[in-house]
Amino acid sequence: MTAGNDTLYAMALTRISHFNYAAALALYRELGNARAIYDHRADIGDIVDGCSPRLSAALACWDEPLRRAEAEMEFMQKHGIRPLTLADDGYPQRLRECADAPIVLYYRGSADLNALRVISMVGTRHGTVYGQDLISRFMADLRDLCPQTLIVSGLAYGVDICAHRNALDHGFDTVAVLAHGLDYIYPSSHRDTAVRMLDHGGLLTEFMSSTKADKVNFVRRNRIVAGMADATVVVESAAKGGSLITAGIARGYSRDVFAFPGAVGAAGSEGCNNLIRDNCAGLITSASDFVQAMGWEDAAALSRAKASGIERSLFPDLTGDESRIVDLLNTANDLQVNIITAKTNLPISRVTSLLFQLEMKGVVKPLAGGMYHLLGR
Repeated sequence: MTAGNDTLYAMALTRISHFNYAAALALYRELGNARAIYDHRADIGDIVDGCSPRLSAALACWDEPLRRAEAEMEFMQKHGIRPLTLADDGYPQRLRECADAPIVLYYRGSADLNALRVISMVGTRHGTVYGQDLISRFMADLRDLCPQTLIVSGLAYGVDICAHRNALDHGFDTVAVLAHGLDYIYPSSHRDTAVRMLDHGGLLTEFMSSTKADKVNFVRRNRIVAGMADATVVVESAAKGGSLITAGIARGYSRDVFAFPGAVGAAGSEGCNNLIRDNCAGLITSASDFVQAMGWEDAAALSRAKASGIERSLFPDLTGDESRIVDLLNTANDLQVNIITAKTNLPISRVTSLLFQLEMKGVVKPLAGGMYHLLGR
């Protein structure tokens, strides 16, 4: 083990026996990294106000968690899995903003988790032809309106797997958030789709290998599905179900939630209809409705302009916020969205919208890895 490798300590921190998850995250945020927590394991009560005796005792026992983290690191190296801590640039920026963000994520795939637009699509495990048709039409239309969008779901039966497969069929990257380790796929019948996603998306989890798909893990998984997206779309849902939990979590994160309505009295649409009735979700009937509600029309216009070969203005007028981004890129070009967000002190949703506008005006262009390049430099 390399002494300065904070990733190992972050992984170990999540494994400490009887450790309070929220307290671990609070410590990590306060001290800035997991190695600092380890270094102060003997006097953590003097460093952090309100540290309980139980917490102090738990932090004294790092040997087994560190051994487990080392073993997991070997497993990841063999299988092309990347650990992402809260301090990693590749960590989903939108999720990092959430109060209960995982300290470590395990990722195998090719997609940029900080894509300009990220949509989570969730729903019942008992999908109908109606729901399948909604997803298919949504993906087909979204491809024309906003082609550079990452689709997130949970690889479960029903709406989840339908969303992943339609995303792949329509050229989108798609990421599955799993409720278990990356040493197997659940359900196993979705393995072929999961393999396809490695080259056009990926598999993401907060759980180490050998972690089984226990019921409580699915609830924890749902907060990642909600937190890493700009918006959550519920396709079909019964009156109770995991997709409604995800929608509630998304609302708690101040993220947009939308739902497709269904027939009155249809069991598979009752949850969606209730969300809309109770003003907990916006009603959409198409991708066009969704794009308009999200304020993503500029991206749609850019897509149409590219398809038509329309020339963009050589000397575009810029708004004040657009100029802030341009000035930043003029000083230090080729920056990731999360860096632009931090340095301009603008909300990430605002930054992504501004970058769309600047791209349409021919001022910037996106690069691989979520980077943005100022043209003319």
